[in-house]
Amino acid sequence: MVMPTPSSVSAEDIRLEGAHGAGLGASRHSGKQPGILFAHGFGQTRGAWTATAETLNAAGHATLSYDARGHGDSDWNASDLPYHGDQFTDDLIVVAGELPRPPVLVAASMGGLFGLMAEARWPGLFAAMVLVDITPRWETRGVERILAFMSAHPDGFASLQVAADTISAYMPHRPRKSEDSLRALLRPGKDGRWNWHWDPRLVDELARDSEQHQGVIAEAARQVQCPLLLVSGGRSDLVSPQTVEEFMALVPHAQHVHLPHATHMVAGDDNNAFTAAVLNYLDALPSAASARTEHVTGARP
Repeated sequence: MVMPTPSSVSAEDIRLEGAHGAGLGASRHSGKQPGILFAHGFGQTRGAWTATAETLNAAGHATLSYDARGHGDSDWNASDLPYHGDQFTDDLIVVAGELPRPPVLVAASMGGLFGLMAEARWPGLFAAMVLVDITPRWETRGVERILAFMSAHPDGFASLQVAADTISAYMPHRPRKSEDSLRALLRPGKDGRWNWHWDPRLVDELARDSEQHQGVIAEAARQVQCPLLLVSGGRSDLVSPQTVEEFMALVPHAQHVHLPHATHMVAGDDNNAFTAAVLNYLDALPSAASARTEHVTGARP
């Protein structure tokens, strides 16, 4: 297919209200085609979707991406309020439920897991779903590698240059991060050091023991009836041929696209191929799925 030229119209930065009053940083593009809601992975921000959102917007789609609580420009939980998965699922239900009609959810890793939980809880919340390199059962070693990296620098980085060196060593296949791109991922502290944008409590409170929830997530996936596409990376260490096979058995109506050169960071590794896969999927969706307008979530009284 011929890829549309990315939109030159800058996204509008807005503030959303999630569940229980949580403030969520967000960006949106207006458009007449069915709306796309983006949910990022653990430790990411809404900026992970910028290139894809601009291309989809150029094709006419309205887009909305937001920072999950504890990430980016969104609120962190109060010190006496532990993080747990239901909060993130509730946020997704509220955000989707406030849109004029059910969106297509494009969700990576953590965002995809909460997307499955949200759709199972409120059938019809999404017109369709695109899961990006995540299945209800994942490979333990991949999660351990990610959490080890995220936990390795509790005192932050002495400079943006040091941070860029560290990230390049972790992802040697990716171009070196510029200082401008790092400013979206790191926050300057009063001591002059640069710290990750996410709440460090998330590692132990949300991610460390997440495998115990795999059975519940698998049951949620089994209940999903909306159209669904799984996009997996051929070099991913979280999603394997075995976990893909298990997922397709759970959701037999799902489609699967395999991008052989991508790691778990699919959209960042091979954005053109990923975005083309999403556009092809959107173009092939039944018109009934993209035209639904009824409110189905009950997220707001």
